[in-house]
Amino acid sequence: MPAVQRRRRLIGDINVVPYIDVMLVLLIIFMVTAPLLTQGIRVELPRAGAEPLDPELLREHDPLVLSIDAGGRLYLNVGGAPTQPLDDQTVSARAAAVLRRAPDVPVLVKGDAAVSYGRVVEALVILQGAGAKKIGFLTDPPPRKRAARR
Repeated sequence: MPAVQRRRRLIGDINVVPYIDVMLVLLIIFMVTAPLLTQGIRVELPRAGAEPLDPELLREHDPLVLSIDAGGRLYLNVGGAPTQPLDDQTVSARAAAVLRRAPDVPVLVKGDAAVSYGRVVEALVILQGAGAKKIGFLTDPPPRKRAARR
């Protein structure tokens, strides 16, 4: 009696376990690195009771933000390394390039409370020379006063 040979059927399913492992590792990497990417430049903003920015203004374009730290160094949120200080000419060139492409982009200055007024004015002149028509200032809201108890 001849031996009965069974035909093996090929399984067409994809083993997704390795893909799930890779996805979980990537998720952990992104969860760890995301907070590091948003820290940016340490600037102690002055406190003022200014009106908040109109959300419609920020909906169309990401703002061009020029940061000035306590030492008077300039940082721009565009370019290869936004956390590296830039000289005045580089700030002017990068801001001009952004404003040529999108003249309606909001331009904001994020100046440290300890920086001299003269350095802030110099930064404004750089932005105006680059083509900025309107420039806004970023501030922190003033501390709330506690209500008097009766």
